[in-house]
Amino acid sequence: MTPPPAIDVHNLVKRFGDRTVVDHVSMQVAAGEIAGFLGPNGSGKTTTIRLMCGLLIPGGGEGQVLGHDIRRDGAAIKREVGYMTQRFSFYEDLTIEENLNFVAGLYGLDPARQAVADTLANLGLTSRKRQLAGSLSGGWKQRLALAACIMHRPRLLMLGEPTAGVDPKARREFWDEIHQLAATGLTVLVSTHYMDEAEGCHKINYIAYGKLIARGTVAEMVREADLSTVVLEGPGVAEAARLLRSLPGVDQVAAYGNALHVIGRDGPALLRATRDVATRTGTTRHEAAPSLEDVFIQLVGEAQETAA
Repeated sequence: MTPPPAIDVHNLVKRFGDRTVVDHVSMQVAAGEIAGFLGPNGSGKTTTIRLMCGLLIPGGGEGQVLGHDIRRDGAAIKREVGYMTQRFSFYEDLTIEENLNFVAGLYGLDPARQAVADTLANLGLTSRKRQLAGSLSGGWKQRLALAACIMHRPRLLMLGEPTAGVDPKARREFWDEIHQLAATGLTVLVSTHYMDEAEGCHKINYIAYGKLIARGTVAEMVREADLSTVVLEGPGVAEAARLLRSLPGVDQVAAYGNALHVIGRDGPALLRATRDVATRTGTTRHEAAPSLEDVFIQLVGEAQETAA
């Protein structure tokens, strides 16, 4: 028997004054799933997460998180959710161990000392437990924040751009930890701007201007976007870019070193435009598969047009 979704919310609305930040958002996340939550800055991701973890009350809509009603059971949801914000929010003049002792006290963990010791060991923090939090690098601060989120053994992790500003090695190690946790049955909802991180999620939810405009696996989203991509290469790509931006069928033009990626929904028009420009500029061209980044940029552009 399939377990109920960890997150199952419908038509969530949140307004601040006359501004609608979350506009009838519905989302389902299966138990044990790593769900990506993507969208441009200011799109409503953080507010939606706060609605679902009991920190904000929706102005409209309904739903359940871990079987608890988001309107009535905020306290119960908070006890079973680990929420990690983008901003480092621990005491920088306390050690790693002292910060975790404080968090253990907040959750009433008993015995707290054992819970802290186990968490330090599980995340490789034992050797640094007496290091001041303020002296940690971005990657180790991130590891401390994750430790505090999972110490009370939540059933759901909600992560708000957790790897922003950390180096690639620390990002890789963090995601290794997330996949190991998910393998134990933990559900994860993570917002990110990194396409490689999004591609590591089981499913993706994309929000823009407060509206959820796309969701599915990476393959489903790329397929449903129905984009065509042509790559031009050669010394004339700068001139090719200038010519292409005004032609029918061309929605995006992006430079990648000595190559130019040209993307559009109208495949035949895109092929005609790139063929003519390649001839004029002496560049070579070939068709390629659209990337997830191409899809998201297209979605943002269309959402902007709709909002306008």
